[in-house]
Amino acid sequence: MWFRRDLRIADNAAFYQALRAARRVYCVFVFDTSILDPLHPNGPAADRRVEFIHRAVQELAQRLSAAGGRLVVLHGVAAAEIPRLADELAVDAVFTNRDYEPDALARDAQVGDALSRQGRQFHTFKDSVIFEHDEIRTASDTPFSVFTPYKNAWLKKLTPFFRKAYPVEKYLGTLAQAPGAETLPSLETLEFLPTNIVDLKLGDGESGGQQLLDEFFPRIDAYGTARDFPAIKGPSYLSVHLRFGTLSIRQLVRVAWQRSEGRGAEPENGAAVWLSELIWRDFYQMILREHPRVTTESFRAEFDAIIWEDDMAAFLAWCEGRTGYPLVDAAMAQINQTGYMHNRLRMVTASFLTKDLGIDWRWGERYFARHLNDYDLAANNGGWQWAASTGCDAQPYFRIFNPVTQSERFDPEGKFIRRYLPQLERFTGKEIHAPWLLSGERQREAGCVVGIDYAAPIVDHAEARLKTLARYGKVKRTANAA
Repeated sequence: MWFRRDLRIADNAAFYQALRAARRVYCVFVFDTSILDPLHPNGPAADRRVEFIHRAVQELAQRLSAAGGRLVVLHGVAAAEIPRLADELAVDAVFTNRDYEPDALARDAQVGDALSRQGRQFHTFKDSVIFEHDEIRTASDTPFSVFTPYKNAWLKKLTPFFRKAYPVEKYLGTLAQAPGAETLPSLETLEFLPTNIVDLKLGDGESGGQQLLDEFFPRIDAYGTARDFPAIKGPSYLSVHLRFGTLSIRQLVRVAWQRSEGRGAEPENGAAVWLSELIWRDFYQMILREHPRVTTESFRAEFDAIIWEDDMAAFLAWCEGRTGYPLVDAAMAQINQTGYMHNRLRMVTASFLTKDLGIDWRWGERYFARHLNDYDLAANNGGWQWAASTGCDAQPYFRIFNPVTQSERFDPEGKFIRRYLPQLERFTGKEIHAPWLLSGERQREAGCVVGIDYAAPIVDHAEARLKTLARYGKVKRTANAA
């Protein structure tokens, strides 16, 4: 059993199938240098995701040991290490759960070929989504490109079978201990440095994910409205556990379904809203699998003709939270300090980069990819293309978030802003959203002079909005004429 982005025992599809199919099951995890090495090109580096994985693998190893098995932990190129270990252990087959990212598909094809040459089988299973790319189709048997009809088809197909957990625990008796199994390498051995992840209280591995889910459940009914306000505890905070499979997507859907069924319309039904977010996750996985070109191109091809601003200084100001718009800057401080960003703020910051600064969405997507604890290629790409209006079922290009209005609406008292921009703490709730509009006397009284103690706005939103409408409008007119 090759564990990857499914770092749990419970309700694990491939693990269940392996345990049922074999007399002896060996378990392995590979710290894949083809993935890790690009994260520290200049020597040891800090990466919260690697530390999260390291802690999750440690717990997985402990759980497997308690169940009578042992986790072989390797450090090398997975495409080479898995066939090598399979040969060394003389196994009949390798079982694993599917990963739909283009690089992962290429890696798995390579592993499958190598195992086939050895006379061994390679079995992959659906585990990280409820429905794969070819399971939800339009009436004409084509992929969906609009979310709402996809969601309706998804919900129609969601019979109890697809919500059911795999009873892994019944079959743990076939676990085996590989001879001379390697111990878990330290972070330092992997060439990574400790981070502040413990302070973030994300929870370690399967037990940590379950604890967060238990904590979220009493709040789930309020999710529909609470999720939009970054200063309060509204989201589930489970995204990193979904990303690395320390929680099962089937368990989360089962919780959401049972709580939401027959309880009315959104957004009053918070569980239904949360279930819809889980369906978006499947939707973006489907889009990536059906249209892998979205990793480098706009889903709506006509928007690849947009001429973006090549402004590195403005981009760095956005990255470092120096735009002069408090909500945007506080959000960027959050991701830089914690590796997390509230979902509403992901939309606000992405809109600001693409439509206020006129910078290519791919620049922002790459920045989030480097910094988000829960980075997932499909979801990150889908979110950025939605905000930039270049994606499938994206917001219209003329819908441009006003960063001040968003701030006033979703952080009305400025609590979130003050948490990450303490230099603004003495402004009132009404003042904090646009401090540059205040008199010099009031700024000095608050101990924060715009342009000295806090950045002046890097761009005028009204002027930027007109430029964006012209930028997108030109492309649309050209496309329509063609």
